Amino acid sequence: MSEESEGSEGSEEASLYDQIGGEAAVDATVDLFYRKVLSDHRINRFFAKTDMEGQVAKQKAFFTMAFGGPNNYTGGDMRTVHARLVKMGLDSSHFDAVMEHLGATLTELGVPDNLIAQAAAIAESTRKDVLGK
Repeated sequence: MSEESEGSEGSEEASLYDQIGGEAAVDATVDLFYRKVLSDHRINRFFAKTDMEGQVAKQKAFFTMAFGGPNNYTGGDMRTVHARLVKMGLDSSHFDAVMEHLGATLTELGVPDNLIAQAAAIAESTRKDVLGK
């Protein structure tokens, strides 16, 4: 296999992180996402006592890592960090609302549908841990 074909093969397999636009895209996504989440009466109570600056930074690091970018995530595992929210009543309907906002955010930012589907699949893969199931 020539180096040229290896290079083209690698470009076909760019991470979701790179395909959506890297750090700037993740930053824009998380900022818009949390504006939507915090204005949603179905789920904003779960963030009432949250340091949102810290939360945004953790979410940016998590999305970056989960979407195949640099792994600088230092937060806890999904089950542990969401346990107090489960005690507050966090359930599948709330997870669905978050998924709705993620999809709407990516759509609003002009991310192609196939990439939104990849991001949604990654987010969906955390459902059981987030809900402590």
